[in-house]
Amino acid sequence: MRKDLKLSFVFLVMMTLVFTACNSSGKEDKKPIAAKPIQPPSKSDGFIVTPKLLSQKIEVPGSLLPFEETEIRPEVSGRVTGIYFTEGSQISQGGMIVKLYDGDLQAQLQKLQVQLKVAEQTAERYAALLKINGVSQQEYDLNVLAVNNIKADINIIKTSISKTSVRAPFSGKMGLRNISVGAYISPQTTISTLRQVNQLKLEFTVPEKYGSGMKNGNLVNFTLENNKTTYSAKVIATENNITEDSRSLKVKAVVSKPDAQLIAGAFAKVLIPLGKNDSALMVPTQAVIPQARNKQVIAIKNGLAAMVTITTGTRDSAMVEITSGLKSGDTVLITGLLTTKPGSKVQLNKLIKN
Repeated sequence: MRKDLKLSFVFLVMMTLVFTACNSSGKEDKKPIAAKPIQPPSKSDGFIVTPKLLSQKIEVPGSLLPFEETEIRPEVSGRVTGIYFTEGSQISQGGMIVKLYDGDLQAQLQKLQVQLKVAEQTAERYAALLKINGVSQQEYDLNVLAVNNIKADINIIKTSISKTSVRAPFSGKMGLRNISVGAYISPQTTISTLRQVNQLKLEFTVPEKYGSGMKNGNLVNFTLENNKTTYSAKVIATENNITEDSRSLKVKAVVSKPDAQLIAGAFAKVLIPLGKNDSALMVPTQAVIPQARNKQVIAIKNGLAAMVTITTGTRDSAMVEITSGLKSGDTVLITGLLTTKPGSKVQLNKLIKN
């Protein structure tokens, strides 16, 4: 009997301990979960996209060049006997620049002229004898051939003599002189440089996508360093292929009006008009977020931030044209771009209109 009472007491104690443990475990499970704090809306400045007139143009570097330019070199080697130009002076086409020694050639010419006179007299006598059958036709023909050979030799000598006179191939301005009288020069020697500077050319390159707009007769404007005057030039030619390394097209234009301020070799800033767009959508440059494969802006839709993929066009120092992705009336963020997440609420501090 006592043994049964002891077993009952032990069982009762064990059940009490189990009930107490379950009770405490249940209380722990019922502890309230802390609520997440509500994020306040981000504060940013917005920009309303509205159409505006856009005068499209690009600025590229260019160089002024002489209309014609060449290095003056002799065709033959020889000793300089006379220099007939002044450095920096104007010279007309065909004007004498340098004379080389031609005494030996003149002597050969005189010798051939004497031989020609004798050969012609002999040919005349043979012609008279041929009429009375005093000589054969073959003998007469050989004398005529000798006359023609001497005449050909004389032409060769005269051509060689003409090469000893270096003349201007076109009218222009002479550069600095690199030789002196008495110097022995060869076709590799540069005597001076001749430039036609009364008319200048403008040379520049444009990016590949604008190459199709460079038509002959188009006008472009350009300015010089430390010169506020705007000059104009007319396109006369373009290269027939795109440069592979820079993906650009070389263009040449003729300066419309000569000006003493324009000097060959000067650096020029070329302004190329690309037309006008009456309904261009422009946004501030800082609104555009560059991505690996595209560009995006943060637009406000129903008070929430949304990432919108866009395509850009012409840009300047402050604004960029949006060609797709936005429409007139859309609002994009221009500040707080790093702290604003897609889908979050946005409170606009300031709303800017175009």
